[in-house]
Amino acid sequence: MLIIVIGSTCSLFQCFLYVLSMGSVLAASFPNPPPASGGGSAPGGAGLVTVPPGFTMPPVSAVPPSSGTQGQPGTDAESSLHNPGTFEECHRKCKEVFPVQMEGVRLVVNKGLSNHFQVSHTITLSTLGDSGYRFGATYVGSKQTGPAESFPVMVGDMDNTGSLNAQIIHQLASRIRSKVAMQTQQHKFVNWQCDAEYRGDDFTAAVTIGNPDVLAGSGILVAHYLQSLSPALVLGGELVYHRRPGEEGTVTSFVGRYTGSNYVATLTVGGAGAHASYYHKANDQLQIGVEFEASTRMQDTSVSFGYQLDVPKANLLFKGSLDSNWVVGATLEKKLVPLPLSLALGAFLNHRKNKFQCGFGITIG
Repeated sequence: MLIIVIGSTCSLFQCFLYVLSMGSVLAASFPNPPPASGGGSAPGGAGLVTVPPGFTMPPVSAVPPSSGTQGQPGTDAESSLHNPGTFEECHRKCKEVFPVQMEGVRLVVNKGLSNHFQVSHTITLSTLGDSGYRFGATYVGSKQTGPAESFPVMVGDMDNTGSLNAQIIHQLASRIRSKVAMQTQQHKFVNWQCDAEYRGDDFTAAVTIGNPDVLAGSGILVAHYLQSLSPALVLGGELVYHRRPGEEGTVTSFVGRYTGSNYVATLTVGGAGAHASYYHKANDQLQIGVEFEASTRMQDTSVSFGYQLDVPKANLLFKGSLDSNWVVGATLEKKLVPLPLSLALGAFLNHRKNKFQCGFGITIG
Protein backbone atom coordinates (compact mmCIF):
# COMPACT_ATOMS: atom_id res chain seq x y z
CA MET A 1 0.00 0.00 0.00
CA LEU A 2 1.60 3.26 -1.17
CA ILE A 3 1.12 6.18 1.25
CA ILE A 4 1.95 9.93 0.62
CA VAL A 5 2.26 12.27 3.62
CA ILE A 6 0.80 15.78 3.32
CA GLY A 7 2.43 18.45 5.46
CA SER A 8 0.64 20.37 8.17
CA THR A 9 0.81 23.55 6.05
CA CYS A 10 -1.93 22.31 3.69
CA SER A 11 -4.92 24.54 3.54
CA LEU A 12 -8.32 23.30 4.59
CA PHE A 13 -9.44 23.47 0.97
CA GLN A 14 -6.60 21.15 -0.07
CA CYS A 15 -7.47 18.77 2.77
CA PHE A 16 -11.05 18.72 1.56
CA LEU A 17 -9.94 17.88 -2.00
CA TYR A 18 -7.74 15.05 -0.75
CA VAL A 19 -10.52 13.54 1.35
CA LEU A 20 -12.86 13.58 -1.64
CA SER A 21 -10.30 11.86 -3.85
CA MET A 22 -9.24 9.19 -1.40
CA GLY A 23 -8.65 5.55 -2.44
CA SER A 24 -7.57 2.44 -0.32
CA VAL A 25 -6.16 -1.00 -0.74
CA LEU A 26 -8.40 -3.96 -1.42
CA ALA A 27 -6.00 -6.87 -1.03
CA ALA A 28 -6.24 -9.50 -3.75
CA SER A 29 -7.98 -12.62 -2.56
CA PHE A 30 -5.87 -15.74 -2.14
CA PRO A 31 -6.86 -18.79 -4.21
CA ASN A 32 -7.81 -20.92 -1.20
CA PRO A 33 -9.47 -19.02 1.69
CA PRO A 34 -11.03 -15.58 1.16
CA PRO A 35 -9.61 -12.48 2.83
CA ALA A 36 -10.17 -12.35 6.55
CA SER A 37 -8.52 -10.61 9.41
CA GLY A 38 -6.14 -12.65 11.44
CA GLY A 39 -7.04 -13.93 14.88
CA GLY A 40 -6.41 -11.08 17.25
CA SER A 41 -4.11 -11.40 20.20
CA ALA A 42 -5.89 -11.84 23.47
CA PRO A 43 -5.89 -9.02 25.99
CA GLY A 44 -2.68 -8.98 27.89
CA GLY A 45 -0.90 -10.39 24.87
CA ALA A 46 -1.98 -7.67 22.48
CA GLY A 47 0.44 -6.64 19.82
CA LEU A 48 2.15 -10.03 19.60
CA VAL A 49 1.51 -10.69 15.93
CA THR A 50 -0.58 -9.12 13.21
CA VAL A 51 -1.20 -10.58 9.79
CA PRO A 52 1.25 -9.00 7.32
CA PRO A 53 -0.23 -6.65 4.68
CA GLY A 54 -1.79 -8.42 1.72
CA PHE A 55 -1.96 -11.79 3.48
CA THR A 56 -5.20 -13.75 3.43
CA MET A 57 -5.91 -16.58 5.81
CA PRO A 58 -8.69 -18.21 7.85
CA PRO A 59 -8.58 -16.59 11.30
CA VAL A 60 -8.29 -18.67 14.43
CA SER A 61 -11.57 -17.07 15.49
CA ALA A 62 -13.47 -17.95 12.31
CA VAL A 63 -16.78 -19.65 13.05
CA PRO A 64 -16.83 -23.16 11.61
CA PRO A 65 -20.04 -24.82 10.49
CA SER A 66 -22.06 -26.18 13.37
CA SER A 67 -21.60 -29.89 13.77
CA GLY A 68 -22.88 -32.65 15.96
CA THR A 69 -26.50 -31.49 16.05
CA GLN A 70 -28.02 -33.88 13.55
CA GLY A 71 -29.70 -36.91 14.94
CA GLN A 72 -29.68 -35.60 18.53
CA PRO A 73 -32.91 -35.13 20.45
CA GLY A 74 -33.78 -31.65 21.69
CA THR A 75 -36.31 -28.90 21.60
CA ASP A 76 -36.67 -26.40 18.77
CA ALA A 77 -35.06 -23.71 20.94
CA GLU A 78 -32.03 -25.88 21.61
CA SER A 79 -31.56 -26.83 17.97
CA SER A 80 -31.71 -23.16 16.91
CA LEU A 81 -28.74 -22.17 19.09
CA HIS A 82 -25.50 -21.56 17.23
CA ASN A 83 -21.83 -21.18 18.10
CA PRO A 84 -21.24 -17.62 19.42
CA GLY A 85 -17.73 -17.21 17.98
CA THR A 86 -14.91 -15.84 20.13
CA PHE A 87 -14.49 -13.09 22.70
CA GLU A 88 -12.36 -10.99 20.33
CA GLU A 89 -15.13 -11.02 17.70
CA CYS A 90 -17.78 -9.44 19.92
CA HIS A 91 -17.03 -5.84 18.85
CA ARG A 92 -15.47 -6.66 15.47
CA LYS A 93 -18.60 -6.01 13.40
CA CYS A 94 -18.69 -2.39 14.56
CA LYS A 95 -14.93 -1.83 14.33
CA GLU A 96 -14.84 -2.91 10.68
CA VAL A 97 -16.97 0.16 9.79
CA PHE A 98 -14.28 2.61 10.97
CA PRO A 99 -11.43 3.71 8.67
CA VAL A 100 -7.87 2.65 9.45
CA GLN A 101 -5.49 5.55 9.96
CA MET A 102 -2.99 5.97 7.13
CA GLU A 103 0.29 7.87 7.02
CA GLY A 104 3.23 7.82 4.65
CA VAL A 105 3.67 5.89 1.42
CA ARG A 106 3.25 2.15 1.02
CA LEU A 107 3.60 -0.20 -1.93
CA VAL A 108 2.56 -3.84 -1.59
CA VAL A 109 3.22 -6.47 -4.25
CA ASN A 110 1.56 -9.88 -3.77
CA LYS A 111 2.54 -12.92 -5.77
CA GLY A 112 0.76 -16.28 -5.63
CA LEU A 113 3.30 -19.00 -6.41
CA SER A 114 0.76 -21.83 -6.12
CA ASN A 115 -2.64 -22.64 -4.65
CA HIS A 116 -0.95 -23.07 -1.27
CA PHE A 117 1.91 -20.56 -1.24
CA GLN A 118 1.98 -16.76 -1.55
CA VAL A 119 4.69 -14.15 -1.00
CA SER A 120 4.52 -10.38 -0.60
CA HIS A 121 6.91 -7.43 -0.78
CA THR A 122 6.14 -4.23 1.14
CA ILE A 123 7.97 -0.90 0.87
CA THR A 124 7.02 1.80 3.38
CA LEU A 125 8.06 5.46 3.48
CA SER A 126 7.00 7.54 6.47
CA THR A 127 7.96 10.72 8.29
CA LEU A 128 6.38 9.64 11.60
CA GLY A 129 6.99 5.90 11.72
CA ASP A 130 9.74 3.59 10.50
CA SER A 131 10.48 3.33 6.81
CA GLY A 132 11.79 0.12 5.29
CA TYR A 133 11.14 -3.12 3.46
CA ARG A 134 9.29 -6.26 4.58
CA PHE A 135 9.16 -9.68 2.98
CA GLY A 136 6.25 -11.95 3.84
CA ALA A 137 5.15 -15.47 3.05
CA THR A 138 1.89 -17.38 3.55
CA TYR A 139 1.33 -21.12 3.34
CA VAL A 140 -2.16 -22.66 3.39
CA GLY A 141 -2.42 -26.43 3.77
CA SER A 142 -4.68 -28.85 1.95
CA LYS A 143 -6.79 -29.97 4.93
CA GLN A 144 -10.22 -28.59 3.98
CA THR A 145 -12.51 -28.02 6.97
CA GLY A 146 -15.09 -25.81 5.25
CA PRO A 147 -15.90 -24.02 1.99
CA ALA A 148 -13.51 -21.18 2.92
CA GLU A 149 -11.13 -22.79 5.40
CA SER A 150 -7.99 -24.90 4.92
CA PHE A 151 -5.33 -25.87 7.44
CA PRO A 152 -2.60 -25.66 8.55
CA VAL A 153 -1.88 -21.98 7.94
CA MET A 154 1.60 -20.49 8.39
CA VAL A 155 2.15 -16.74 8.06
CA GLY A 156 5.32 -14.76 8.59
CA ASP A 157 7.08 -11.56 7.60
CA MET A 158 10.54 -10.11 8.23
CA ASP A 159 11.78 -6.54 7.81
CA ASN A 160 15.17 -5.20 6.80
CA THR A 161 16.34 -5.06 10.46
CA GLY A 162 15.74 -8.78 11.02
CA SER A 163 12.57 -8.43 13.10
CA LEU A 164 10.16 -11.33 12.55
CA ASN A 165 6.41 -11.79 13.04
CA ALA A 166 5.05 -15.31 12.59
CA GLN A 167 2.04 -17.41 13.46
CA ILE A 168 0.80 -20.94 12.85
CA ILE A 169 -2.88 -21.89 12.95
CA HIS A 170 -4.06 -25.48 12.82
CA GLN A 171 -7.31 -27.39 13.23
CA LEU A 172 -6.33 -30.22 15.57
CA ALA A 173 -9.81 -31.77 15.59
CA SER A 174 -13.30 -30.95 14.38
CA ARG A 175 -13.89 -28.73 17.45
CA ILE A 176 -10.36 -27.84 18.58
CA ARG A 177 -8.24 -25.14 16.97
CA SER A 178 -4.85 -23.83 18.09
CA LYS A 179 -2.55 -20.94 17.25
CA VAL A 180 1.08 -20.21 18.06
CA ALA A 181 2.36 -16.66 17.51
CA MET A 182 5.79 -15.18 18.07
CA GLN A 183 7.61 -11.89 17.58
CA THR A 184 11.31 -11.09 17.51
CA GLN A 185 13.04 -7.74 17.41
CA GLN A 186 16.50 -7.66 15.86
CA HIS A 187 17.12 -11.37 16.51
CA LYS A 188 15.82 -11.26 20.10
CA PHE A 189 12.56 -12.88 21.24
CA VAL A 190 10.11 -10.22 22.39
CA ASN A 191 6.73 -11.95 22.67
CA TRP A 192 5.17 -15.31 22.05
CA GLN A 193 1.82 -16.85 22.85
CA CYS A 194 -0.11 -20.08 22.43
CA ASP A 195 -3.90 -20.33 22.04
CA ALA A 196 -6.20 -23.32 22.36
CA GLU A 197 -9.88 -23.05 21.44
CA TYR A 198 -12.78 -25.48 21.82
CA ARG A 199 -16.09 -24.89 20.01
CA GLY A 200 -19.28 -26.56 21.08
CA ASP A 201 -22.65 -26.35 19.36
CA ASP A 202 -23.66 -23.31 21.46
CA PHE A 203 -20.51 -22.23 23.33
CA THR A 204 -16.83 -21.41 22.88
CA ALA A 205 -14.06 -21.87 25.44
CA ALA A 206 -10.50 -20.63 24.87
CA VAL A 207 -7.23 -20.39 26.82
CA THR A 208 -4.22 -18.23 25.93
CA ILE A 209 -0.76 -18.33 27.49
CA GLY A 210 1.53 -15.39 26.76
CA ASN A 211 5.25 -14.91 27.47
CA PRO A 212 5.56 -17.68 30.08
CA ASP A 213 8.86 -17.69 31.98
CA VAL A 214 9.15 -20.41 34.61
CA LEU A 215 12.52 -19.27 35.93
CA ALA A 216 11.45 -15.65 36.40
CA GLY A 217 7.94 -16.62 37.51
CA SER A 218 6.20 -14.37 35.00
CA GLY A 219 3.58 -14.77 32.33
CA ILE A 220 0.02 -14.04 31.26
CA LEU A 221 -2.95 -16.40 31.30
CA VAL A 222 -6.21 -15.47 29.57
CA ALA A 223 -9.41 -17.54 29.66
CA HIS A 224 -12.54 -16.82 27.58
CA TYR A 225 -16.01 -18.33 27.61
CA LEU A 226 -19.06 -17.44 25.51
CA GLN A 227 -22.49 -19.05 25.71
CA SER A 228 -25.49 -18.65 23.39
CA LEU A 229 -28.62 -18.31 25.52
CA SER A 230 -30.91 -17.71 22.54
CA PRO A 231 -30.50 -17.23 18.79
CA ALA A 232 -30.00 -13.49 19.45
CA LEU A 233 -28.42 -13.27 22.94
CA VAL A 234 -24.86 -14.25 23.86
CA LEU A 235 -23.26 -13.86 27.30
CA GLY A 236 -19.74 -14.60 28.41
CA GLY A 237 -16.69 -13.53 30.36
CA GLU A 238 -12.94 -13.11 30.35
CA LEU A 239 -10.33 -13.74 33.04
CA VAL A 240 -6.83 -12.26 32.67
CA TYR A 241 -4.14 -13.31 35.16
CA HIS A 242 -0.70 -11.70 34.93
CA ARG A 243 2.37 -12.19 37.06
CA ARG A 244 5.92 -10.91 37.15
CA PRO A 245 8.49 -10.39 39.92
CA GLY A 246 6.96 -8.11 42.51
CA GLU A 247 3.59 -7.84 40.77
CA GLU A 248 0.56 -10.08 40.41
CA GLY A 249 -3.01 -9.34 39.48
CA THR A 250 -6.29 -10.54 37.97
CA VAL A 251 -8.74 -8.66 35.78
CA THR A 252 -12.21 -9.97 34.95
CA SER A 253 -14.77 -8.69 32.49
CA PHE A 254 -18.19 -9.72 31.26
CA VAL A 255 -19.68 -9.34 27.81
CA GLY A 256 -23.19 -9.39 26.40
CA ARG A 257 -24.13 -9.31 22.72
CA TYR A 258 -27.57 -9.01 21.17
CA THR A 259 -27.99 -9.57 17.44
CA GLY A 260 -31.06 -8.32 15.61
CA SER A 261 -32.12 -8.64 12.00
CA ASN A 262 -29.91 -5.74 10.89
CA TYR A 263 -28.02 -4.60 14.01
CA VAL A 264 -25.63 -5.84 16.70
CA ALA A 265 -25.38 -4.31 20.20
CA THR A 266 -22.46 -5.32 22.45
CA LEU A 267 -21.43 -4.32 25.98
CA THR A 268 -18.24 -5.28 27.83
CA VAL A 269 -17.84 -4.30 31.50
CA GLY A 270 -14.94 -5.17 33.78
CA GLY A 271 -12.22 -3.97 36.10
CA ALA A 272 -10.36 -2.32 33.21
CA GLY A 273 -13.36 -0.22 32.17
CA ALA A 274 -16.31 -0.45 29.81
CA HIS A 275 -16.72 -0.80 26.07
CA ALA A 276 -20.06 -0.50 24.28
CA SER A 277 -20.66 -0.69 20.53
CA TYR A 278 -23.64 -0.57 18.21
CA TYR A 279 -23.59 -1.67 14.57
CA HIS A 280 -26.47 -1.03 12.18
CA LYS A 281 -26.84 -2.04 8.55
CA ALA A 282 -29.17 0.48 6.94
CA ASN A 283 -29.07 -1.19 3.51
CA ASP A 284 -26.69 -3.00 1.18
CA GLN A 285 -24.70 0.19 0.62
CA LEU A 286 -24.68 1.93 4.03
CA GLN A 287 -23.47 0.68 7.41
CA ILE A 288 -22.92 2.73 10.57
CA GLY A 289 -21.28 2.10 13.93
CA VAL A 290 -21.06 3.87 17.30
CA GLU A 291 -18.53 3.07 20.02
CA PHE A 292 -18.16 4.17 23.65
CA GLU A 293 -14.98 3.37 25.57
CA ALA A 294 -14.08 4.16 29.19
CA SER A 295 -10.74 3.21 30.74
CA THR A 296 -10.24 3.10 34.51
CA ARG A 297 -6.45 3.04 34.13
CA MET A 298 -6.24 6.05 31.80
CA GLN A 299 -9.19 7.83 33.45
CA ASP A 300 -10.50 8.68 30.00
CA THR A 301 -13.68 8.19 27.99
CA SER A 302 -14.34 8.57 24.28
CA VAL A 303 -17.23 8.25 21.83
CA SER A 304 -16.73 7.49 18.14
CA PHE A 305 -19.08 7.47 15.16
CA GLY A 306 -18.21 5.75 11.90
CA TYR A 307 -19.88 4.82 8.65
CA GLN A 308 -19.15 2.77 5.57
CA LEU A 309 -20.56 3.45 2.11
CA ASP A 310 -20.16 0.76 -0.52
CA VAL A 311 -20.62 1.48 -4.23
CA PRO A 312 -20.16 -1.96 -5.85
CA LYS A 313 -20.85 -0.80 -9.42
CA ALA A 314 -17.89 1.59 -9.17
CA ASN A 315 -15.75 -0.75 -7.00
CA LEU A 316 -15.56 1.98 -4.36
CA LEU A 317 -15.60 1.66 -0.58
CA PHE A 318 -15.72 4.85 1.48
CA LYS A 319 -15.29 4.98 5.26
CA GLY A 320 -15.50 7.98 7.57
CA SER A 321 -15.30 8.63 11.32
CA LEU A 322 -15.61 11.35 13.97
CA ASP A 323 -14.82 11.00 17.67
CA SER A 324 -15.19 13.07 20.83
CA ASN A 325 -11.54 14.16 20.60
CA TRP A 326 -12.44 16.01 17.38
CA VAL A 327 -10.48 13.69 15.14
CA VAL A 328 -12.03 13.40 11.67
CA GLY A 329 -10.86 10.71 9.29
CA ALA A 330 -11.83 9.11 6.01
CA THR A 331 -10.49 6.54 3.56
CA LEU A 332 -11.48 5.61 0.04
CA GLU A 333 -10.78 2.19 -1.45
CA LYS A 334 -10.77 1.68 -5.20
CA LYS A 335 -10.17 -1.56 -7.08
CA LEU A 336 -9.20 -1.08 -10.72
CA VAL A 337 -10.97 -3.98 -12.40
CA PRO A 338 -9.89 -5.94 -14.45
CA LEU A 339 -6.33 -4.94 -13.47
CA PRO A 340 -4.88 -6.65 -10.36
CA LEU A 341 -4.44 -3.22 -8.82
CA SER A 342 -5.97 -1.52 -5.79
CA LEU A 343 -5.61 2.10 -4.70
CA ALA A 344 -5.96 3.62 -1.25
CA LEU A 345 -6.13 7.20 -0.04
CA GLY A 346 -6.82 8.38 3.47
CA ALA A 347 -6.80 11.65 5.41
CA PHE A 348 -7.09 12.34 9.14
CA LEU A 349 -7.40 15.73 10.82
CA ASN A 350 -7.03 16.30 14.57
CA HIS A 351 -8.69 19.64 15.28
CA ARG A 352 -7.61 19.72 18.93
CA LYS A 353 -3.89 19.29 18.11
CA ASN A 354 -4.14 21.08 14.74
CA LYS A 355 -2.50 18.11 13.05
CA PHE A 356 -3.23 16.73 9.59
CA GLN A 357 -1.85 13.62 7.92
CA CYS A 358 -2.59 11.88 4.68
CA GLY A 359 -1.61 8.54 3.21
CA PHE A 360 -1.70 6.86 -0.17
CA GLY A 361 -1.21 3.22 -1.07
CA ILE A 362 -1.09 0.81 -3.97
CA THR A 363 -1.47 -2.96 -3.83
CA ILE A 364 -0.49 -5.03 -6.86
CA GLY A 365 -1.56 -8.67 -7.12
